[in-house]
Amino acid sequence: MKILIIGSGGQLGADCVEILGQSHRTAAVDYPEIDITDARSVAAACSLHQPETIINCAAYTAVDRCETDAAAAWAVNADGPGLIGKAATDLGARVFHISTDYVFDGNKPVPEPYTEDDPVNPLSGYGRSKLAGERNLLAACPDAVILRTAWLYSAHGPNFLKTMLRMALSDPRRTFTIVDDQFGSLTWSYTLARQIEKLLDSSLHGVLHATSDGYSSWFEAACYFLRQMEVEHSFVACTTEDYPTPAKRPANSILRNKVLDDNGLSIFPTWQNDLDAFVAQFRDQLIAETKKLLDKA
Repeated sequence: MKILIIGSGGQLGADCVEILGQSHRTAAVDYPEIDITDARSVAAACSLHQPETIINCAAYTAVDRCETDAAAAWAVNADGPGLIGKAATDLGARVFHISTDYVFDGNKPVPEPYTEDDPVNPLSGYGRSKLAGERNLLAACPDAVILRTAWLYSAHGPNFLKTMLRMALSDPRRTFTIVDDQFGSLTWSYTLARQIEKLLDSSLHGVLHATSDGYSSWFEAACYFLRQMEVEHSFVACTTEDYPTPAKRPANSILRNKVLDDNGLSIFPTWQNDLDAFVAQFRDQLIAETKKLLDKA
């Protein structure tokens, strides 16, 4: 299958390139080679590569900056998917697009998860832009697959786990406060990329949830990760009120992969099992990279 991977430089994009490239003919593009806010740029990339499937991993993911840089965030997260959908429809290609837990308000009581049927109500500019992207894509390409995921991490690029590791290694005795009243599921982008590969042969379309099973708070996730990494740390729990941010986060970001489960297609393990596998593979690399960064600081 000929696959065009947009946003190939990000966490998920890099893993999609690695996994899908083993069995498919892939073309990997990222900004500025492609600008998904520009219809001509999107059409040109599709014309050049003639994909049968397009996987859009590109997004404006700086959640807090979306509050002040709303126009740019909207162009990428809302308008971009619509342009990709139109180009895909013109080409007769299938689209896989990555969305987010931030389309929900998080008001469900923990640990009740959100399913694909639950009403959306984003709290932030980021969430509103991503929800608009879902709708614009489906309007242009009704057979598109939208994968809502959450709390992504990988060995590529910056993420929450790498930040926690850097904080701990910078001074193991220093106390850092981590939010303990927001809940979700750490999700390895490598597993999400494998899930996308499995879905290539399915007829599913529309909105699907795609996260690891189980849930934790940010504080619980950070401490579990560092224990598995065998890294000393002095983290303490705090509340969202103690750690205000420009963008409001949903308190409950727990997603249930109902559509995948009902169709027997989910490959996601618990977040702990996936994180254990991630640490086993990348522990030494992550520590070496983090110490190098700290030495340069």
